[in-house]
Amino acid sequence: MNVAGSSSGTDSSRTPIGGLAHVSGERSQPLLTMTIPQLLASAVAAQGDRDAAVFPEQDQRFSWTELAREVDAFAGGLHTLGLRKGDRVGIWSPNRWEWLVTQYATARLGLILVNINPAYRVYELEYALNKVGCVALVTAARFKTSDYLGMLQALAPELAAAEPGRLKAAKLPALTTIIRMGDDRTPGMFNFADISARGATVGKSALDAITATLKPEDAINIQFTSGTTGAPKGATLTHSNIVNNGNFVTAAMNFSADDRLCIPVPFYHCFGMVMGSLGSVSKGATMVFPGEGFDPVATLRAVEQEKCTALYGVPTMFVAILDHPEFAKFDLSALRTGIMAGAPCPIEVMKRVNAKMNMREVTIAYGMTETSPVSFQSAVDDPLDRRVSTVGRIHPHVEVKIVGDDGATLKPGERGELCTRGYSVMQGYWGDPEKTAEAIDADGWMHTGDLATIDADGYCNIVGRVKDMVIRGGENVYPREVEEFLYRHPKVREVQVFGVPDTRYGEEICAWVVPQAGVEVTEEEIRAFCKDQIAHYKVPRYVRFKESLPMTVTGKPQKFLMRDAMIDELQLVVAKTA
Repeated sequence: MNVAGSSSGTDSSRTPIGGLAHVSGERSQPLLTMTIPQLLASAVAAQGDRDAAVFPEQDQRFSWTELAREVDAFAGGLHTLGLRKGDRVGIWSPNRWEWLVTQYATARLGLILVNINPAYRVYELEYALNKVGCVALVTAARFKTSDYLGMLQALAPELAAAEPGRLKAAKLPALTTIIRMGDDRTPGMFNFADISARGATVGKSALDAITATLKPEDAINIQFTSGTTGAPKGATLTHSNIVNNGNFVTAAMNFSADDRLCIPVPFYHCFGMVMGSLGSVSKGATMVFPGEGFDPVATLRAVEQEKCTALYGVPTMFVAILDHPEFAKFDLSALRTGIMAGAPCPIEVMKRVNAKMNMREVTIAYGMTETSPVSFQSAVDDPLDRRVSTVGRIHPHVEVKIVGDDGATLKPGERGELCTRGYSVMQGYWGDPEKTAEAIDADGWMHTGDLATIDADGYCNIVGRVKDMVIRGGENVYPREVEEFLYRHPKVREVQVFGVPDTRYGEEICAWVVPQAGVEVTEEEIRAFCKDQIAHYKVPRYVRFKESLPMTVTGKPQKFLMRDAMIDELQLVVAKTA
């Protein structure tokens, strides 16, 4: 099955319009008018007993027919719990087969899947569950240093005496049901296998009847993102948003049912869930998930053993693979293509991936959660210099322009804010019409906050950010969110958080703190305050204490001065990036 062809790197329809930095994607391939269950059903019908998904770490392998059976069993079980179309169901887990099954089982019923970052801690988990009113949560028991069950029991001590499915927790008022993975039993929670067993009582015809009521424009997924205003927002995506984006992403790599995609990037992010999972399903391609979290050897082993033809990753992942002492031992000859995205892509890394990993057709992609996510992607036949110096050209059925401070469209080559419009733009931020209106204007343009240029041939280059988001190892860190948390520390009077260059992660987090008068505070105290409360990648690596912070005359913090001072102090090298 191959529901859309590739887009040629030489398509003239994607060059600037009217001499302005305004491009529109080609439209020869129509948008899919399918829901996620319809997309999966199409792959199952076409591929049957061929490999659908492989999870080497869990020793699990599913054919398309077997995957559909697992999906229907879990969907049926969720239905017996009284969950209905539009209900929000959270998932808090690393890359496990249960995540994949939950993704398609919730979609089967029209339940809105809420992706919760596996690195979240208590503070963030409570906010996320309550912000969108999750009535159910599917969770792993633990991941690395995160004790998910322990954190849930701390948030909801009522679990100890609760009947599964009837939780009434003071801090989590909407949440009634927790479903845990694994065989061990936990008071107040269902086991994943129990729900699938319950699904045996629900026939396929009953599930088909529910699926038939779903529409492509229905909301089906919420992913948390945020901006300089602080608290995370729930970007609400529809079937149409993510089905089409996954389809076009893999079409740009000339994917077919013969491809086998290695996916070490996390499910909770669009990279894993949309570009990986849905993108593969749109072509009937095999998905290979090397492990719960990224490990370079596990990824290399999976590529070799499963003869993967494609590999996804953020630049730091590719660096870890290339620099691993066992790299040369693995046979990567089956690799052909893949995507490097999620952070600025160093030119030298791109060249090494081409030369040493056999990924001659590797592509670069750019986007954001609010746009499902990809807007630009390089083509497999783009010249190498284009693939290492730009993020490619506009995706099909997407429109982008570069605007100046006055909102006027700029000329090719001029730097301004990137705005995008089309099928991929989110429905909005869940329960937050004001923030939605700030992001999406009356004409449907999503204002990305990214500074970019578009050249005369339509190639885009991301040159900075209007907002001060930091990208650490592929993870978006929003300084205001970390600042708001640090302001809770009783010894902190003022704080500013910003990124500084880092050779391993691209950027690292730095905090400048003005302590309360007359108190002493140490770096260790600040980091200890963050531990187990916010995700590890948000914890500042560098903490400096200042008597005051550099501000403009109107009181706005001058983070560029802080960043420059830290670069000088630490003698950091600002890496050249694509």
